[in-house]
Amino acid sequence: MGSALGLNAQDQQFTQFYAAPTAVNPAFAGASVQSRVSAQYRNQWAAIPGGFSAVNLTYDQFLPNINSGMGLLVNYDQAGTGALRTTGIAFQYAYEARIKRNLYFRPALQFGYVSKAIDFDKLTFYDQMIRDGQQPSLEQGTVRPVNYFDMGAGFLVYGPKFWMGFSGFHNNTPDQSFYSNNEEPLARKISAHGGVRIRIKGNSLTRLDHYMVLAANYLSQLQFDQLDFGFYYEFSPIILGLWYRGLPMKSNNYGYMNHDAIAVLLGFQASRYKFGYSYDITVSRLGIGSSAGSHEVSIAYQWSNKHNQRSKKIRIMPCAKF
Repeated sequence: MGSALGLNAQDQQFTQFYAAPTAVNPAFAGASVQSRVSAQYRNQWAAIPGGFSAVNLTYDQFLPNINSGMGLLVNYDQAGTGALRTTGIAFQYAYEARIKRNLYFRPALQFGYVSKAIDFDKLTFYDQMIRDGQQPSLEQGTVRPVNYFDMGAGFLVYGPKFWMGFSGFHNNTPDQSFYSNNEEPLARKISAHGGVRIRIKGNSLTRLDHYMVLAANYLSQLQFDQLDFGFYYEFSPIILGLWYRGLPMKSNNYGYMNHDAIAVLLGFQASRYKFGYSYDITVSRLGIGSSAGSHEVSIAYQWSNKHNQRSKKIRIMPCAKF
């Protein structure tokens, strides 16, 4: 316990990453044409005491007069007993350029501010245990809260049936150390993502079309990387999905195959509202029995004003819904 140990970690992830697309790439800001608010909650490895939970809150809107999208992203996560807490807020701007008919390019920037702190009231120390754990600890907090600016960027190319994009976060590698005499730069995270939407003609009696959406998202941060890929089947108002997370041809630093989870998803869209639930079945050596998997829920609401309602008729974003 007295030896120096090196610790590694990566940013929180979401299975329904397209439920809050601006968290994947700031270039998605305003891509829906309509004004949009969304919220996500993830409870990772529910059976493990002091697991991980995270929340994303987003708002974005398209501004047709300047061919731009604006977005606001708020995220919060807590680890362990909840003592380690991270809160961030980011402003996003994306410009939409038309390359040719039905083909668009969207470069984007993100500027954020992050606060990270440890709540010592949620930690248990030795002097509390010898006093039946009822009295406050005499230990004093040895770390300071840390605040830093965080910068990101990305781009997106899309047409009526496909999209592809690339984004980078923590590009300024901010110092996240709790100690003033130490420096711990936050490693840059990159994401490469894309997909295609395939129309399947529906029953002539219902006049409803079905869609198959194939999508993937690759994430990398330091030596950690993963690939999420899978599909959705949309038959309004129900959406069903199946996803796999891992890199089966690559082993990690401990010699184990890079398998993480298989996720199943159920979505429902009613008018302007969109609801989603996904469950991750852990297939790594951690096992489903030890972890009880991971739960995630999302909700989104979209609305149009008189300006972007007209734009909606000529701009179609084929991105997945969850």
